Amino acid sequence: MKFRKESDTMGTVEVPVKALWGAQTQRAIGNTIAMGRLPTRLWLALVEIKRAAALTNGDLELIDSTLSSEIVKAADGLLLSGDTGHFPLTRYMTGSGTSANMNVNEVLANIVNEKVGRGRGSKDPAHPNDHVNRCQSSNDVFPTAIHTGVLAALEEDLFPAADLLTQALGERAKRFSTVIKLGRTHLMDALPVYLGSEFGAYATQIRNGAHRLQELSDSLLELPIGGTAVGTGVNAHPDFAIGVISRLSQRQCRDYVPAPNRFEAMGSLDRCVAVSGALRGLAVSMIKMANDIRWMASGPGGGLGELVLPAVQPGSSIMPGKVNPVIPEAVIQAMTQVMGLDSAIAMAGTGGVLELNLMMPLLGSNLIEAVELSAKAMTLFAEKCIKGIEADRARCARNLEQSMALVTPLAEKIGYDRAAEVAKKAHNEGMTLREAALALGVAQPEELDKLLDPSTMV
Repeated sequence: MKFRKESDTMGTVEVPVKALWGAQTQRAIGNTIAMGRLPTRLWLALVEIKRAAALTNGDLELIDSTLSSEIVKAADGLLLSGDTGHFPLTRYMTGSGTSANMNVNEVLANIVNEKVGRGRGSKDPAHPNDHVNRCQSSNDVFPTAIHTGVLAALEEDLFPAADLLTQALGERAKRFSTVIKLGRTHLMDALPVYLGSEFGAYATQIRNGAHRLQELSDSLLELPIGGTAVGTGVNAHPDFAIGVISRLSQRQCRDYVPAPNRFEAMGSLDRCVAVSGALRGLAVSMIKMANDIRWMASGPGGGLGELVLPAVQPGSSIMPGKVNPVIPEAVIQAMTQVMGLDSAIAMAGTGGVLELNLMMPLLGSNLIEAVELSAKAMTLFAEKCIKGIEADRARCARNLEQSMALVTPLAEKIGYDRAAEVAKKAHNEGMTLREAALALGVAQPEELDKLLDPSTMV
C-alpha cells in the first residue's frame, strides 16, 4: 500500500494514498477497537449536518460563498451515492465522537481540495476545522446526528414495518373471527376464546407499541447543535444554530427545533434512552406473540396443533419431513438482541458526566441498530409468517371438546364444588362433561346443551 504524509497538531502521519480521510482519522483508526462499524445512517447524518453548516456559514459570510458551495457539492455527492467507504471508524472510539466528526470533516475537505487541484491533505482552500467544522464542536454535532439518524431509521424503516405487521395481524384476526378454541392460562386449559381475538390482541400490542415510540421520538426533534463544546455556544455565530436547524428541517421534512436547554441535551442523552426503552417494550410484545404462535403451532401430532405455519424450510438434518417455526424463532432471537442493545444503551446513558456524555458513539450506534433490526424482524414476521398462517379448525374444535374448562358456566348454577365434581368425574372416567353432568343429575339435558355450548362463552 502506498502512503502520503499528512500533518496535524501532533506531528506527521502516514495516510493511505487512496484514502480521502486525513491525519486525525488515521490516528483514530489505530486507537479504536476494530469491530462494530458506525452505522451508515449515522455517517450520513453527520454529512447532512456538515452540508447544512456549510450553507449557513456561507450565508452568514463566515466562509467564502464559493467554498461553501463546494463543500455542499462534496456532501451531496456522498449523500447521493450513499458511499461510506471513506468512513472506516467503529463505535468503540473516543466517547465524544470527535474521531467520527473529524473523519467527515477531513473527507469533505479533501474532496473539495482535490477538485481544485490542490491534492488530498493540502487543507487549502478547505480546512477540516476552520471551514467544514466552522461554528461546531463534536460535542454538539454528534448528538445532533444521533437524533436525526435515529429519526430517519424510525420513519423510514420501523413505523412502516409496524404498520405492515399490524395490518397482517388484523387480517388474520378477521379471518379467524369465527374460530373458537381453548384459551389457556398457565399453559392449562381455560375458557374458550376466538382465535381472532388473540390475533386482534397482537395487532393492538404492535399498534400501541409503535404509538408509544412515536410519542417519545418527537423529543428527538430537539437538536443541541449550536452549543459547541460545553453548551455555551462559544465560537458559534448567534444565528448559526437556527440556520442549520432550518435547513435540516427543510431537507428532511421534519420540524426540528433548538434544544430548550443545550446543557441538558449535550450532558445527557435521556431522550435516546427513553426511545430505546419504548423499543424494548415493542420487543417484549414481539417475543410474546412469536412464542404464542410457536405454542399454538406445536405438533403437529403431539402438540397443540391449532395453527398451521407456512413451511419455509426443512426443520431437521436427521428427521425427514420435520418443519420448524423458523420465522418466529428468528424474530425471538432478533428481539432478544434488541433488548440486549437497550441494556447497553441504558448503561451508555449513565455516561453523562458534567457537560458531556462520554459514550455517544456506542449509544447512537446501538439505538440505530436496534431500530433497524426491529424493523427487519417485523417485516420478516409479517411477510413470511403472519400472512400465511392458517387455523386447523378441526384441531381447535377437538381440543375444545376434550377440555374440562367448559364446566365453568355450570359453577354459577350448581356451585363451584359441585361443578368441580362433574369435571373430575368426566376426566377420571373418560366421559364428556355433558355425560358426567347427566350422570350426577345436576341439570336437565336442554339446560346442559346451553350451558356447555362454547359459543355462549366467547
